[in-house]
Amino acid sequence: MNFLGFQLRNNLFVAPMAGVTDRPFRQLCKQLGAGLAVSEMVTSNSLLYGSAKTRRRANHDGEVDPISVQIAGADPRMMAEAAQYNVDEGAQLIDINMGCPAKKICNVMAGSALMQDEALVAKILQAVVDAVPGTPVTLKFRTGWNRDNRNAPTIARIAEDSGIRAIAIHGRTRADQYQGNAEYDTIALVKSQVKIPVIANGDITTPQKAKFVLDYTQADGIMIGRAAQGRPWIFREIEHFLACGEELAPPRAVEIHAVLRRHLADLYVFYGEQTGVRIARKHISWYTKGLIGAAHFRHAMNQLDNVDAQLAAIDEFFLGYANPVAANDRLIYEETLAA
Repeated sequence: MNFLGFQLRNNLFVAPMAGVTDRPFRQLCKQLGAGLAVSEMVTSNSLLYGSAKTRRRANHDGEVDPISVQIAGADPRMMAEAAQYNVDEGAQLIDINMGCPAKKICNVMAGSALMQDEALVAKILQAVVDAVPGTPVTLKFRTGWNRDNRNAPTIARIAEDSGIRAIAIHGRTRADQYQGNAEYDTIALVKSQVKIPVIANGDITTPQKAKFVLDYTQADGIMIGRAAQGRPWIFREIEHFLACGEELAPPRAVEIHAVLRRHLADLYVFYGEQTGVRIARKHISWYTKGLIGAAHFRHAMNQLDNVDAQLAAIDEFFLGYANPVAANDRLIYEETLAA
């Protein structure tokens, strides 16, 4: 797929998720089938550029092109400066966050709260586009700021007029947060009204759902967020289904173990051992969700505070699935609410 001048493996995108889509996660998703991964958002507050967190989020060493960085904020000048800063740090695409519903973002009129002020949206988009003339700028937003004000079509037209090169739309309003079901009618409407690429996002959890959303909205691509947590191979599953119409067999326990091990190794290097162990806990929880004995394992694992102990616990847990008498992978994906 050619996307804004970049040749991508496919039209499957990793959604930006705060605290999740760090460099190790983005790299893993790309290795397992994603065409493009957008970074977790970077603040537009220039006072934070020197913080360890911001420097880490701007670290793209070894990352597969194109490098897409999401910025968030409500001040046009500061957003323009943030775009310039990240391009200087290696960003090849700049994505603007107008989709985050989190209170700490919306309370400062950033994220999806911006959709209430269309005039300010236009100023921010134009400022960012003008600040990085050689870099494509994209925009992620929601269907509206509540169900009575689904103004995504208006925002999309503002974006196109401002020089935004592509848009991603989450099929919920800001007021919906992540509750209820995503709707795709608004995305389909937007797609029919603009000429720039439209990426559909929200509740895409299976290959079949991915095909349905693409067909229903006629979107140019799909963006997957929470469904990839602990399941980064969802991208290869969707890629295969879209190409062949057949489902791939789910990964066996030995592969899940290997992917998790590889992911953790990258986390330990990226964050350092102490922080890496802490960050790893949520990923381990996602990878083992639904597996027999996972609840007890996660409780015990969360008490561990060093790399060796964490890895030993993981190896011991997956050893049970390697034992043909104990498991033989037969229940690897059995959903047990207790777990």
